[in-house]
Amino acid sequence: MGGGAASEYDIAVIGGGLVGASLACALSPLGLKVALIEAVALKAASQPSYDDRTLALSASTCKILEGLDLWPKISHNATPIREIQVRELDRPGKVVMDPAEVGMDRFGHVLEARVFGQLMLETLPQLENVDFLCPAAVASLEVGDDRAVIGIEDEQGSRELSARLLVGADGAQSFVREHLGIETERHDYGQSAVICNVTPEQDHAGRAFELFTPSGPFAVMPHINGRCGLIWCVPTAQVEEILSLEESDFLERANRRFGGHLGRFMKMGQRSAYPLRLVRAREDIRPRCVILGNAAHAIHPVGAQGFNLGLRDVAVLAEVLADALRLNPDTDPGGNELLQRYSRWRKPDHDGTIAYSDGLARIYSNPTGLAAAGRAAALLAHAFVPSLRRRMAIKAMGFRGRIPRLARGEAL
Repeated sequence: MGGGAASEYDIAVIGGGLVGASLACALSPLGLKVALIEAVALKAASQPSYDDRTLALSASTCKILEGLDLWPKISHNATPIREIQVRELDRPGKVVMDPAEVGMDRFGHVLEARVFGQLMLETLPQLENVDFLCPAAVASLEVGDDRAVIGIEDEQGSRELSARLLVGADGAQSFVREHLGIETERHDYGQSAVICNVTPEQDHAGRAFELFTPSGPFAVMPHINGRCGLIWCVPTAQVEEILSLEESDFLERANRRFGGHLGRFMKMGQRSAYPLRLVRAREDIRPRCVILGNAAHAIHPVGAQGFNLGLRDVAVLAEVLADALRLNPDTDPGGNELLQRYSRWRKPDHDGTIAYSDGLARIYSNPTGLAAAGRAAALLAHAFVPSLRRRMAIKAMGFRGRIPRLARGEAL
């Protein structure tokens, strides 16, 4: 659908990235009138590229996408994660996590972000009850007692929209969060993630590897066509050097660091990097407003939980709205009680997931002997105690606490 003539909506979602777009898909069947506002024009995907960024999708995220009728359209391009191996650099031993220990055959899948983006490009204009406004920049925002008024600038010029509920899904540098004056907890890890695709000598066979090092995790994810996604966390001061290395030198360093668990890396794609910081909002709701995804919690990539945490935000908000509308079709989607229900539900998952990723990032960069002894003991315990491995596997799959219906494979 295009922008449409009406300026009044039930819900306005600011941010049409992966989380915001998924939320629009979840809201579409509820019968509410939704505006999805995205500042950057979406472009048709080019030919498949060796350099495509990868997404690690947990088992619960795949269930959510299945419930949104998105997964069947992309599953054939996804690579299952059938084993996870965890090690610490220069120390013996490893933890091998097998999904069979929790009655599953995979932990999730790895997918090219390009594939997901192309699906959204095709899906968003077709959604019922959703006006996809793109490109449209938010110029102003005012929240009143019964509505939020959003000033936008698009190809039609400057105009205003109003919505009973405003959702900020506009990323770690969220305009919505900043405009509402929501304070954040921040921590700079002093690390940056260098990412690229590599082709190893040996078949990855669905195996994912996480190597903990003093400078941050070194992760290798199984990918399509025999490739792997490489996430190499390095001190931020070294990023430019790493990015400027000749391909042969980069691969040589990566091979030394990884230790040849898939033979040698033979080929690599284009490298990019981004700084690693924790940015967590101290509130995720305000009157008439909710922020979710990276706008509420941008976390360290260790354990690959960031996007998955945002998709669980989507599943819970959609379920809370669906349940309220089922009881009362005239429910106010921006009502305080409804938003409080969402926030209470999400808090344990946010707390637990952030504590897990932040704790791992900090303890494995702690150089003290006491920290090293604690890491060794924890690795040994997980290697030999099945119940600990099962608990870790369940967390990796995103099945934490109260699980929303979409993540259980059930309809809203």
